[in-house]
Amino acid sequence: MKKKFSGVVVPMVTPVRADFTIDVASAERLVNHVVSHGASPFILGTTGESASIGRAEKKTLVETAVKAAAGQSVVYAGISGNSIMDSIEDARHYHDLGADVFVATMPSYYPAGSEQMLRYFTMLADQIPAPLIIYNIPGTTHLSIPVELVDELSRHPNIAGFKDSERSVERLETCISLWKNRTDFSFLTGWAAQSQHAMKLGADGIIPSTGNIAPGVYDAICKAAAENNMAAGESAQQKADGISEIYQKGRLLSQALPVLKAMMAAYGLCQTYMVPPLYPVTPAEEQAIRNLTITQFGDLTQINSIELA
Repeated sequence: MKKKFSGVVVPMVTPVRADFTIDVASAERLVNHVVSHGASPFILGTTGESASIGRAEKKTLVETAVKAAAGQSVVYAGISGNSIMDSIEDARHYHDLGADVFVATMPSYYPAGSEQMLRYFTMLADQIPAPLIIYNIPGTTHLSIPVELVDELSRHPNIAGFKDSERSVERLETCISLWKNRTDFSFLTGWAAQSQHAMKLGADGIIPSTGNIAPGVYDAICKAAAENNMAAGESAQQKADGISEIYQKGRLLSQALPVLKAMMAAYGLCQTYMVPPLYPVTPAEEQAIRNLTITQFGDLTQINSIELA
């Protein structure tokens, strides 16, 4: 059973120029790279520096991504923010531009309990013009959305899924068991290191930041799970983990994302510019990252290649 919101969903970096405006050519190139490997773009998420991008530039990115995808894939657009009115307004604009589905966290400024979360997501889903996927990422929001609450919200006619980036195997397995047989609700894990395990158990999809470089590797994980080829899935997961380690190991998220862009620059996918408060790596660091990435994984075709045994 393949659901509409499933498979590999890549949380795209936001390619910017030195003046923090959208690098349209790089955004088009990146969407084409993602879609060509059977994945879907998710713009304006955590990896996309969404909290730092100006609203006018966000619209430019949405318009660019929709045009580049050209109907070949679902386009996911983030609408997270601390103003629900802005989130609703953004969703309406993005829908007019062609975005298919919206993704939102809880606002992160105030602590919130379950009742507040219930009311927030209900109001948001009631007023936006396309389906909503709830996004749980305690590492940035400092809030954990209870699974029981998500299950309650899953009955809302305009709430279509749940992306969970919380790192708990027990929680992951509970989510999969709750919703894997639901035709109207998708579970997507944002814990990339558990991609193969999640797909094997029946998750609907995976949302890995490393998919910006190697969407083909994660596509191989999904195909291996569908074919019950666990050896191939484990091999693909090991490769994905090796790529991820270059930018993630020993780094905070704010330190890892500039390294990810430097890795992508090595393959001509984008430039290394970041939007404050994040900053690009130094030229010397960029060269070292480029050398390490290409030496270890080869060109863009090689880094995306996995043989399914």
